[in-house]
Amino acid sequence: MRPRVSRRQAVPGGADGSSAPPVLTARGLRARYGGFTALDGVALVVPPGRVTAVVGPNGAGRSTLFHCLAGTLRPVGGQVLFGRRDITRTAAHARTRLGIARTFQELAVFPSLTVAENVRVGAEQGRVTDPGAVERALRLFGLDGPVRALPAAGLPTGTLCRVELARALAGSPLVLLLDEPVAGLDTAEVTALARVLGALAADGIALLVVEHDIDLVADVADVVHVMAAGRIVASGPPESVLDVLDA
Repeated sequence: MRPRVSRRQAVPGGADGSSAPPVLTARGLRARYGGFTALDGVALVVPPGRVTAVVGPNGAGRSTLFHCLAGTLRPVGGQVLFGRRDITRTAAHARTRLGIARTFQELAVFPSLTVAENVRVGAEQGRVTDPGAVERALRLFGLDGPVRALPAAGLPTGTLCRVELARALAGSPLVLLLDEPVAGLDTAEVTALARVLGALAADGIALLVVEHDIDLVADVADVVHVMAAGRIVASGPPESVLDVLDA
């Protein structure tokens, strides 16, 4: 297992992340596909300055929960709150404008655009217009060299994963939803990503990571929620709850 990422435990304004109000909250979410219950009363909070992880076996409801939070699926019951605002029925693109950015499990870059142009799309869709956001995102994910001018088509999967992460960050989000962010990355890239996620949390961003890589989760997560059969069956720090997966 990689050494756990070290970061400061504060968020902007000096408030401790553990006591800061959540940026994103799920209350009693229920979702169904035909006669199958995918979510059965799921509740969780995503506080600023922390990495919250959701793990579990295939079919546990992780992806459904992610889509409900991102706005690409409307639950049949429960609420999604952004601060105190009910966004349960708010469309995905409107959530992006509010400050909720996401990545996709299936890469969704624009193949004909260059790396820098892909990242610029994220800035244009995001919460604020910051002329420096694109350059910061490119630099953070190691995309500020010659690769920035290359079209996305034909680039290695690991590079495209970094492009998608940079695009999500370029919109200056308050919440970053990451769906299987290490898929396609090699060991060195995963280690680098773990450090980046720690740095983003240290800057006060609220991160939710849906992931199957238990090493990554153990390294970076402050709180882990274990899902099974559409419910959260265990929650807590990674060292306390990850053994549930082996039970």
